[in-house]
Amino acid sequence: MQSIDLTAFDQHDFAQLTESHRYELQVHCYRMLGNVQDAEDMVQETFLRAWRRRETYAGRASLRAWLYKIATNACLDALSSRQRRVIPRTHQAASTLDEPIPPDVVEPIWLEPAPDDWLILGDTDPESHVSTRESVSLAFIAALHLLPPRQRAVLILRDVLEWQASEAAELLDITVPAVKSALHRARATLAARDALGLAQPAARDTAFQTRLSEYIRIWEQADIDGLLALLKEDATFSMPPIPAWYQGRAVIGGLVVKTVFGGEARGRWRLLPTRANGQVAFGLYRYHPGQGTYQAYGIQVLTFAQHEIADIITFRVPALFARFDLPPAIVASS
Repeated sequence: MQSIDLTAFDQHDFAQLTESHRYELQVHCYRMLGNVQDAEDMVQETFLRAWRRRETYAGRASLRAWLYKIATNACLDALSSRQRRVIPRTHQAASTLDEPIPPDVVEPIWLEPAPDDWLILGDTDPESHVSTRESVSLAFIAALHLLPPRQRAVLILRDVLEWQASEAAELLDITVPAVKSALHRARATLAARDALGLAQPAARDTAFQTRLSEYIRIWEQADIDGLLALLKEDATFSMPPIPAWYQGRAVIGGLVVKTVFGGEARGRWRLLPTRANGQVAFGLYRYHPGQGTYQAYGIQVLTFAQHEIADIITFRVPALFARFDLPPAIVASS
């Protein structure tokens, strides 16, 4: 491996050298932090630290590994003073229809979805593409955030990035036995929560596309029976920042019929397709009669098991729409 003398670079050339690693570092920081804006900020912090400490790069490891070390440690520093990120399923037990719907939890505890074009999932190898999609799926990110930060880092380095134990140990400044122990505990925690599942690779066949078109029609016509027909028997449904989540086709039906599809709901919703975390997603818009427009309501992400919907989670954060290049409003057709 040819050593690079980083002290010979001016700031412009140094930025050009490191810029090629931006996107993979963003995804790494997103896995660690669970928030797109935080991940982007942490990559900027990584490049700043790298520039300030460029004389410490001795060429023993690749430039990529050196940047990963800086990024990982920057994330660990940040996580020492932050709450872990969750989705409703990892925040509390399932709710029942007998309980009142709780108020929003507005503290910064929620995971946020990431648009596919930000994640750069365009690997040409089909097997690698499936593996990458699974390693950024909402369920996997949520499972990662069940782990203490250092265990999270070890699991990402070993099981996602496929680094050797010795490489992970050097990056984290710990021993190889410590890496193996942390990895064992992390895997055990995830195995105990395997009900979270992983997003299934959805075949892009005609039947699947027809099902997605039907899903859009169901929401726009408030067709409760049609929605239930698409769900797995044990499907889950949530709408953070509401902390409650609901499980089971019948329970979800009871919730939806008195909330999002309650009353005169035909024409209340519009959906625009997008992609998030390697999964099918939609921008969900709600009609405002006084304005004659559909206003951004939330980013809805679907998880499939075969051709059935296993999970619907709607992130009720209109500010996310800009991140997905979706308009803030849609003019209602006459």
